[in-house]
Amino acid sequence: MSARIQLDRPHAHFTNLDYISGQVVLNLSSDEAISSILVKLEGESKTRLARPKTAYAEGQNSSKKTELEVHKILYKVEEVFPSGEIKKQTSSTAGYTLPGGQHVYPFRFKIPFNNNCPTSNSLFSSVNFSGVRMEIARDTDKHVKNSLPPSLTGFPGEAEIRYFVKATVVRPRFYQENHRAVSEFTFLPIEPPRPPDSGQETYARRQHQFPTGALAPRKKGLLAAFRPPSPPPPDVVAPLFSVDVRLPNPSIATCNEALPIRVLVKRLSACLGAVYLQTLQIELLGFTKVRAHELQRTEYGSWVIVSLSNMGVKLGGPADAAGTEVVVDDVHWRNKPLPSTVAPSFVTCNITRTYQLEVRVGLAYGSETILLPLRHPISVFSGISPPPALLAKMAQRGVPYAELSVNTNLAAGPAAAAAGAGLSPTPMTPSYAQDLHPPPRLGEVHTPLTAAAGANANAKPELAPPSYEDAMAEDVAPVDGHRRHYSMQPVARGRAAADDDGNGHGVGGGGGGGGEKAADGFRPDAERLFPDSQPGEAPFGSTTAAAGVGGGGGGGAGAGRD
Repeated sequence: MSARIQLDRPHAHFTNLDYISGQVVLNLSSDEAISSILVKLEGESKTRLARPKTAYAEGQNSSKKTELEVHKILYKVEEVFPSGEIKKQTSSTAGYTLPGGQHVYPFRFKIPFNNNCPTSNSLFSSVNFSGVRMEIARDTDKHVKNSLPPSLTGFPGEAEIRYFVKATVVRPRFYQENHRAVSEFTFLPIEPPRPPDSGQETYARRQHQFPTGALAPRKKGLLAAFRPPSPPPPDVVAPLFSVDVRLPNPSIATCNEALPIRVLVKRLSACLGAVYLQTLQIELLGFTKVRAHELQRTEYGSWVIVSLSNMGVKLGGPADAAGTEVVVDDVHWRNKPLPSTVAPSFVTCNITRTYQLEVRVGLAYGSETILLPLRHPISVFSGISPPPALLAKMAQRGVPYAELSVNTNLAAGPAAAAAGAGLSPTPMTPSYAQDLHPPPRLGEVHTPLTAAAGANANAKPELAPPSYEDAMAEDVAPVDGHRRHYSMQPVARGRAAADDDGNGHGVGGGGGGGGEKAADGFRPDAERLFPDSQPGEAPFGSTTAAAGVGGGGGGGAGAGRD
């Protein structure tokens, strides 16, 4: 006896509302007794973390060094044999005898929008074999009701999200083994409805003041390095510049599309020389938070979109007055789409993916060159638009577009994100002003102390974004439009960030992190313009302003998420 699944694959990957169909092909060499044939549509989110060595070295849970957590985020069952007519004709408990030969049983499922985790998993899905050891996942009561996450790989032995169709041929006698066949497929979810263009931008901003002697000619000779520099004229003011990285509000990037960013350099004081753009690097940073019960671990990955050096692009001239703003030509990144290995942002029960955009701008003024890193949180959408019929149904149910926010609560603020995940919000740290304090380290929340910020503090908290409902989309046709290319190649990862409430270590092939295997769009440190940069070395900021209008000092927003 042998069984296999033939999937109809009209697309490279499937999405919500798609019908996934195919056939179960059963080959029998002789007559066989079969009780039933079940076909299951399943989605599974599995994580596995090892406890820190200090935990079991001190005798804490020394009998269990790893934790396994499994969530059945999608589960549908269809019995293709016996049919209803056969059941009415016979009621045999010894099974149904099928003649030898080939038997074909068609099936069809519709992929829903949201996950539906059961309170307890079956023993078959909770068992994991690591070498000669058998591990059984404990049941968990921490579940997140949200849209189905995309297929995810790249963390072998540590975390994965996979979707598959499984056929089980059930045999009547207990000593006979049931035959199973599995066929996996790639899933990429429909993006949430986007709010209309507000005409606003969010930005990250850094300021730098060059020394007054930057334009002084360099002294020549063997002892030039030991001679004191010439004092600047008394009427020369130290040149001050600011660099902005601006994105639409809310900040959304789309898979397989170029980043919608603008880079602006503003002259804040008069100066005698011109400033030049020397280096530019645009990098998308991905943070994958993995949880296995009380253990947590954050994996870091990056995709270098643009990396240029020795550019020598002149930004204005000495005659420009203070307040002059120069927009960097987007020719450097407008034809650089996001790699196909970038998954959309998502939140599910035990895995979360968030992104930040890091732009490093190198400015040269006279003999001085400075590198200004700017970082801004951003959400990534799949680019698969929802069907118009579904949007019309949402409008009929009284969900205005003004209340729609960014996908999976990732840019609605830490409180909204925690509320959407059913968790307690992370407390925010005090605000900082760039002109009064040094810039805070990455991970601290800071906003500019301006009148606009004070007014926003008294505003009502943003509502949690509405999500699609499966009941609303029962009679909506599948998506009929362009689908993005998505490939699940292994992604090289950087160092992992430890969490305050639990520290886990990846196990299995590459589970410990730090590999340098390059994937599509990922460049190892040897090919990066700034190979020594790490996730925690650059401050970042964001605030909201009208399009084309600059504000005060830089600010920012960011928070941890459980």
